[in-house]
Amino acid sequence: MGAFFASTILAVVAYRFVPVYVTPLMVIRMVEQTFSDEYDVKWEHHWVPLKEMSKYMPVAVMASEDARFLKHNGFDFDAIQKAVEHNKKAKTKHGASTITQQTAKNVFLWPGRSWVRKGLEMYFTVLIEVLWGKERIMEVYLNSIEMGNGIYGADACARENFGKTAAELSRADCALIAATLPNPRKFSSKNPSAYMLKRQARIQKEMKFIDLFPMSE
Repeated sequence: MGAFFASTILAVVAYRFVPVYVTPLMVIRMVEQTFSDEYDVKWEHHWVPLKEMSKYMPVAVMASEDARFLKHNGFDFDAIQKAVEHNKKAKTKHGASTITQQTAKNVFLWPGRSWVRKGLEMYFTVLIEVLWGKERIMEVYLNSIEMGNGIYGADACARENFGKTAAELSRADCALIAATLPNPRKFSSKNPSAYMLKRQARIQKEMKFIDLFPMSE
């Protein structure tokens, strides 16, 4: 057990400084693609520093995924309570994972809903909040998150779907990318549906009320 804690803490400390080039999800998706008739084998991932991304990108994902990102310590208990109340009454289920939780899952864990995986997610969430800080969490999140079939991170998405670099993305581009994040393999920022365009418009409105991320000032 001591070796486990030591190794995980060392890994988190290392990723505080070292770019995350590969995640478990990327490997899993590659295997799935290899044995699938539905998806082509594809792996596009370009690590870029947060300073080399559009200033609107972190604001857009906060508006879409985690409006209280700068205020909570990894867990948004208000959102959790609202999700619990909603899920008791509605057929559609709402989640309440923060950007920090999603980053912990993306970088260190695997997809799934088991109690073991959820417990590990909470553990890594606490570690990266303490050892990384908000700016690094956002940088890793925007570089590692799935943004399409075989597309990971803002720069790969910008190049594949917009013909731009991450730095060149407009406010509307960033809102459209953020609109796809609930299911980036179903929803496309390259060929957006009417539903995606509605989500984009809503996110752009909500971006006005998000505290500016430190890197976007």
